[in-house]
Amino acid sequence: MVNKPVLQFPTDYPIKIIGRPSDEFRARVHAVVLRHAPALEAERVSERLSGNGNFLSISYNLLAESRAQIESLTAELRECDGVMMLL
Repeated sequence: MVNKPVLQFPTDYPIKIIGRPSDEFRARVHAVVLRHAPALEAERVSERLSGNGNFLSISYNLLAESRAQIESLTAELRECDGVMMLL
C-alpha cells in the first residue's frame, strides 16, 4: 500500500474552475471562493479564455488553512451553477 503525501497547513493550494465565460459565472465562483478564503489577495487570481473563447478558466492560488477548508470549498464549487470542471 502506498501512503498519500500529507499536506502541511497552511499551504498554497492551486485550484482551477472552468465554465462558460460570463460576468455571472465569474461572480458566482468568486463569491464561493471568498466565503471559504476571505483573505484572498487579488494577485492570487488569474483568468484565461480558451482559444476559441468558449470557456473561461479562473485560477486561484489559495492559502489553505486546513483540509476541511479545501473539502468544503470544492464541494460547494461542484454544486455551483455554471461550473463545468474543477481541477
